[in-house]
Amino acid sequence: MQTLICTEPGHFEYRFAEMPELKKSHAIIKIKRIGICGTDLHAFEGTQPFFEYPRILGHELSGELIAFDNAPGFEIGESVTFIPYFNCGNCIACKMGKPNCCSKIKVCGVHVDGGMVEYLSVPSYSLVHGDTLSFDELALVEPLAIGAHGISRAAVKKGEYVLIVGAGPIGLGTMEFARIAGAKVIALDMNSQRLQFCKEKLKVEYTINPLEQDDEKNLMEITNGDMPTVVIDATGNLMAINKSFQYLAHGGRYVLIGLQKQNISFSHPEFHKREATLMSSRNALRTDFEQVISSMKSKEVNPASYITHRASFQQLKAEFTQWLDPGNGVIKAMVEME
Repeated sequence: MQTLICTEPGHFEYRFAEMPELKKSHAIIKIKRIGICGTDLHAFEGTQPFFEYPRILGHELSGELIAFDNAPGFEIGESVTFIPYFNCGNCIACKMGKPNCCSKIKVCGVHVDGGMVEYLSVPSYSLVHGDTLSFDELALVEPLAIGAHGISRAAVKKGEYVLIVGAGPIGLGTMEFARIAGAKVIALDMNSQRLQFCKEKLKVEYTINPLEQDDEKNLMEITNGDMPTVVIDATGNLMAINKSFQYLAHGGRYVLIGLQKQNISFSHPEFHKREATLMSSRNALRTDFEQVISSMKSKEVNPASYITHRASFQQLKAEFTQWLDPGNGVIKAMVEME
């Protein structure tokens, strides 16, 4: 089978590999769609934490189930996606029902080789039923689940002002589930094109571009002087993360979905006087995947609106570098496998 390997930052190489053999308690998926996410882009650029080369990228995946062992309820030939965070099941996090932050986690396409292949072997416990969704929709379940998990971590309440910093794919998905939770959503980004997408496609009422507006003044006006009770970073940008501490209401919660290699810093007195809560949001749980699938089926979320660029697997190497440029207007690039 053909694979595409990131051999080192900035370099892809097509190589042939043996078909995976069916292992105990594993399944084999014939890959049909590969969604390109920020992790893939950062790995290619050489800025992704916890990363080693060479590596086969790709974890936003869908395909056809062609073989399995110990996967009750599944059938050969059905459409599936899977939860790409492979956990140990024995560590303290797993025992607490938090396999998404397992101490020995192996994320597909990050710690172990991922889905830029024709066939992929995954643990059977990770399989998720396609449930009538298309391959495009199934490949978008995982990134949307990241946003759903962030909103769950924040315990967003109806009527709250929720500020999402960063209108990339993860930020957009977070906005969707903040809206579904009944929040008053505010999007902040320096890309006006992305903010227009938020208004037109996601019906986000409030948008702020800090390059064009006084961000703190606008937030005060929108929230009637209170500032947002929930702030969520979906950028992973150090400057944006540090700056966003200033946006937080007294008694508020700040959730970091974006990941940064360096140390973050903030004023302890300012944070302390707010009795603020700072938390991370890593990956997602099966319940988040289920919520996303349910939201797609009920049409609360329209995944088709996210896909702006397409390529075949054979075109992927040539097209990938263009998707790094924000000027090309990429929201979500989708790779089609024949």
